[in-house]
Amino acid sequence: MIFNGHKPIYLQIYDHVCERILNGGLRSGDRVMSVRELGIELGVNPNTVMRAFERLQMKEIIATKRGIGFYVCDDAKEKILSEQKKDFLENEAPEFLKKVELYGIKIEDILKV
Repeated sequence: MIFNGHKPIYLQIYDHVCERILNGGLRSGDRVMSVRELGIELGVNPNTVMRAFERLQMKEIIATKRGIGFYVCDDAKEKILSEQKKDFLENEAPEFLKKVELYGIKIEDILKV
């Protein structure tokens, strides 16, 4: 994973875990790497990973089983999709649609991409 400077690393880790759930790399009930394991794999401080995991827990995407580790919640994929759709419609779609109109792009042009 390559980090960019435009977003805090813990949010990029949060996005990475969500993406793995959406693309089927992690499924409902699967064990998520430990904070330490993921920190080593990504080359980041475990405290940074823990911040991402705390956010994932707060959003009920992952849950902890005491003494065992973190697991993907049953409805994690649906929660992520709902959150990301809302974010897209509120933040990205208006700018996209503005550019479509400004550049005179037709729906057919978009569908070809």
